[in-house]
Amino acid sequence: MKYKALALDLDGTLTDSNKRLSEYNKEAVIKAADAGVKIILASGRPLFGITPIAGKLELEKHGGYILAYNGGNIVDCKTNELIYSNLLPNECKHDICELAHENGVYALTYYEDVIVAESDSDEYVLKEAKCNNAQIKKVDNLESFVTYSVAKFLVVGEHSRLIPVQEELLKRHGSVLNAFYSEDYFLEVVPKTVAKDKALGELLKLLGIKREELIACGDGMNDIPMLKYAGLGVAMENAYPEVKEFADEIAPSNDDDGVAKIIAKYFL
Repeated sequence: MKYKALALDLDGTLTDSNKRLSEYNKEAVIKAADAGVKIILASGRPLFGITPIAGKLELEKHGGYILAYNGGNIVDCKTNELIYSNLLPNECKHDICELAHENGVYALTYYEDVIVAESDSDEYVLKEAKCNNAQIKKVDNLESFVTYSVAKFLVVGEHSRLIPVQEELLKRHGSVLNAFYSEDYFLEVVPKTVAKDKALGELLKLLGIKREELIACGDGMNDIPMLKYAGLGVAMENAYPEVKEFADEIAPSNDDDGVAKIIAKYFL
């Protein structure tokens, strides 16, 4: 099988444990793009948290695509065109914020290039800020502040406190939203039809590439759909055990340049 496209999760996959892009991975991705491979950065991060990495990979020059918010937005890096967008229904906002309050966790979302939350010191809010190299805008009331449509809310905190939030959101709004974990402490809340596999399906259709011609690499729970969808699903050695169960192959860890080694094996 000749593979034509490569979908890469960022945190825990393309970047190392310190959220850095290694020179080895960077050079491998650029070589693959130069060889005609369609590079797709598929992450739960907001768009502004992905574009700096796309810039380091020179995707505006070589060509490539960003799937932000777990696929809620798709952007063509060469033209900077938004080619797909899916937003959360506004009527869900109240329950997302209220359930976070009731369970002692924080909901957050994004505004321009900052994270918006009711805390700028909570350890889990700070984790999301670090992931995206972003500032936190602290607001008194998140629900009141968010007068605009958003692609994603993130509810953050200890896993045991997030479980009832997830269960109740799916009970009340399961017909229009989905709530799933990218990490034990990150509950992603997105429109019902948003997932990495669905967004990849839309993009590959536009590119005229078959799913069998796609390799997808990931480590988190939100990567399972795209690992199952791809012709070759690759889990990193550092992936959650549940994720590895759905992989066709296990790559070296994100700290051992596993992505570069997969590129060398299948594309170069």
